[in-house]
Amino acid sequence: MKFHHIGFACHNLDIETQNLALLGYSPEGEDFNDPLQGVRGRFLTAPGSPRLELLVQHGETQVLEPWLARGIKMYHLAYSVSNLKTEIEKFRQKRGKIMVPPTPAVAFGGREISFILLPTMMLIELIEL
Repeated sequence: MKFHHIGFACHNLDIETQNLALLGYSPEGEDFNDPLQGVRGRFLTAPGSPRLELLVQHGETQVLEPWLARGIKMYHLAYSVSNLKTEIEKFRQKRGKIMVPPTPAVAFGGREISFILLPTMMLIELIEL
């Protein structure tokens, strides 16, 4: 597994981007819209800092509402993996709960992702290479 990004829930991509610019962050690539996940997003990078993924709800979904309602912005850590199914099974054996089964993601060119809730209540995203 290789670290990929930290996921942030927000209400407005532009306002968050402006605030993170104070820390040296700027957009990496084009924004994306993923109707299957119910989100619009933007990746940000800054020299010497971790990549961030800003996400806002899109359409009728309320996928980010549990975090936004509690004022939680940073809500997942993402890792790229060479074999998604193998990694999911490793986490399942350690009592990880599959929150989103393997699903194609627009942000990664249709490659599959999965969200897993660890027994410590940390949410991780696995991205198949």
